[in-house]
Amino acid sequence: MRALRILGIVVVAYVLLVAGFESLLGWVQPTRGETMVITTFEANGQAHDRVVQRLESDGKLYVAANHWPRAWYHRAIANPDVQITIAGKKGDYRAVPIDGEEYARVNAEHALPVFFRILTGFPPRLLMRLDPRAA
Repeated sequence: MRALRILGIVVVAYVLLVAGFESLLGWVQPTRGETMVITTFEANGQAHDRVVQRLESDGKLYVAANHWPRAWYHRAIANPDVQITIAGKKGDYRAVPIDGEEYARVNAEHALPVFFRILTGFPPRLLMRLDPRAA
């Protein structure tokens, strides 16, 4: 019974650690040279901005949903016409979810460190390619 109680405490502490880390990232929205802002749109046209990490592979632009909070990703799937802002320059893109060989290649090129995966609670990683839209 004592071992079960200790295990329960460890699980609760881990869940709180993950929730705290994810909340901190959502609030702080760190920006570095490899980040960009993705603007997604609800069906009613309301825009939402989210700072995300920019991934590049084979001359194409990608983004990954690496965290449990991923409303931006689901909005991009529902309405794939998004805007991307990189270094103050905004462009129109089409969000395309990827899988198979393309997913495996991009995921391998931009593998996440184990420590990061532990801090985020091992969410399934979702990737999408961002294709520029013609003006």
